[in-house]
Amino acid sequence: MTSAYLAGLTVSLSLILAIGAQNAFVLRQGLRDEHVLAVCLACAISDALLITLGVSSFRQISALLPWVDPAMRLAGAAFLIWYGARSLYSALRSREVLVAANGVPAALGPTLATCLALTWLNPHVYLDTVVLIGTISTQFSGREAAFALGATTASFLFFFALGYGARWLRPLFAKPEAWRVLEAGIAVTMWAIAAGLVAGA
Repeated sequence: MTSAYLAGLTVSLSLILAIGAQNAFVLRQGLRDEHVLAVCLACAISDALLITLGVSSFRQISALLPWVDPAMRLAGAAFLIWYGARSLYSALRSREVLVAANGVPAALGPTLATCLALTWLNPHVYLDTVVLIGTISTQFSGREAAFALGATTASFLFFFALGYGARWLRPLFAKPEAWRVLEAGIAVTMWAIAAGLVAGA
């Protein structure tokens, strides 16, 4: 059981460490200190649900619904293009709006809606959790639950470390210029992911 748990932990961490739309959003929320707990929980619980789905039934899903992959790619690309445009707009705004500690924080509802959209409309999330982790779990016959638990643990560890660890970067992001660079980088990341999704659809 221990080996299956550690394998799940390692595989999940290796997949989740890549810079993506979801990670960029969690980092941004951590830097702003806005709804960090809710955002980290939403991401980690979403991953846990998808990992459970992948370990238990990914083969049946792909066989029964072959249209899901291209549909999710196009929907995800559309959302990421919009989110990237919003980030670029933020990068071009005035100095006062970009100061980390000032201004009115975004409401919890819209923040969670954006977080969940970045998670559930991103086909890469399904590829990593449902397909890849689901496939690898078949190597641990009879120990799939331990493998899934390890993979889920990795998600919780990563998102909470990213969200709450971002506070160590706050002195850097006290400068509006740093926020502009971050927002512009997020925009480029979103559009690059969207281009990849459209190319693969």
